[in-house]
Amino acid sequence: MVTSFGAIGSGRRTAFFQRLAKALPDRLRLTGVVTRTAERGRQVEAEWGVPAFRSVADLLSHGRPDFVVASVPWAAMPDAIREVVGHRVPVLAETPPAPDLDGLRALWSDVGGSGLVQVAEQYRLMPTHAARAVVVHDGVIGEPTSVQICSTHLYHAVSLIRGYLGVGFEAAEVNARRFTAPLADPLTAHDGWTGDDTPRALATTIATIDFDGRMGLYDFTDNQWWNPLRMRRVVVRGSRGELVDDRVVRLVDPTTPVESVLIRRQTGVDLSLELLDLKHISFDGRVVYRNPFVGSGLSDDDIAVAEILKRTGAWARGEGPPPYPLAEACQDHLVSLAINESVRTGRPVATTKEDWAR
Repeated sequence: MVTSFGAIGSGRRTAFFQRLAKALPDRLRLTGVVTRTAERGRQVEAEWGVPAFRSVADLLSHGRPDFVVASVPWAAMPDAIREVVGHRVPVLAETPPAPDLDGLRALWSDVGGSGLVQVAEQYRLMPTHAARAVVVHDGVIGEPTSVQICSTHLYHAVSLIRGYLGVGFEAAEVNARRFTAPLADPLTAHDGWTGDDTPRALATTIATIDFDGRMGLYDFTDNQWWNPLRMRRVVVRGSRGELVDDRVVRLVDPTTPVESVLIRRQTGVDLSLELLDLKHISFDGRVVYRNPFVGSGLSDDDIAVAEILKRTGAWARGEGPPPYPLAEACQDHLVSLAINESVRTGRPVATTKEDWAR
């Protein structure tokens, strides 16, 4: 089944979706793009080979896709979501769905009850995170009690913390601080390799998030996504062991701790003559993750984004569960806003139960 989707916005993120549709033509199809100007629309049509429109109504009048992706700046996101929902069409919103707490509350009030809004929070679908989650949720390390994420920022990290812990909409107390130290930053999203290895002042934000006894530790340095000088770490601690990146230690009887590893089958490396591709990830001889796009040669992040597009299509057609409902994304951003507020004030910040909490 081919998942069809339209898009609002023609920036970097929409280009990302368009690239995946081009790479997986038998799985994904971009039906058209809404741009602000006719000139940009002509560029999109020439470069991407898809029609461009000035409004959502025009996009939908040329064939209704399974859903519409809203990929616009933060400030414009709530109105883009409202516009698509106004047409009674499912929408997949980029993160976050609104820039601030007032915006989240207003958006939920307007469209929360529609059941038409999902959010493109893909990090739990990344192969390594998905594989680790299977191990954790299978009870291998007992009850998960704390999670440390030093990898990605704010609402993405909160999503991972909540996912590993199995936390829903519980209240949280956040304590956060920001520290500045010199660090070379030779690779950026916009400039690529800059040729400059001069250390400069970069901030690291560290926060503890207390979910009534279960704890998340957030650790993120500016531009950590791109900076090759900062490694990523994931630690999930449980009542009978812990997971650290791809290693797991747990107690199998009162006197026997054992260690295991998550093993990635990646072809096209060294003397493997198959194409560069992720096949699966296994744990103790059991496959805990299979690449749903084997043969495509996609990166882990591409796999995760393609998967949330596929799942959103299935949900929109009534063939599968919602991949990431608006309420979940609102909760992620609620906690991430509390991190920034705690940094700003130097004091703990407690989240409140919001209307989207179930």
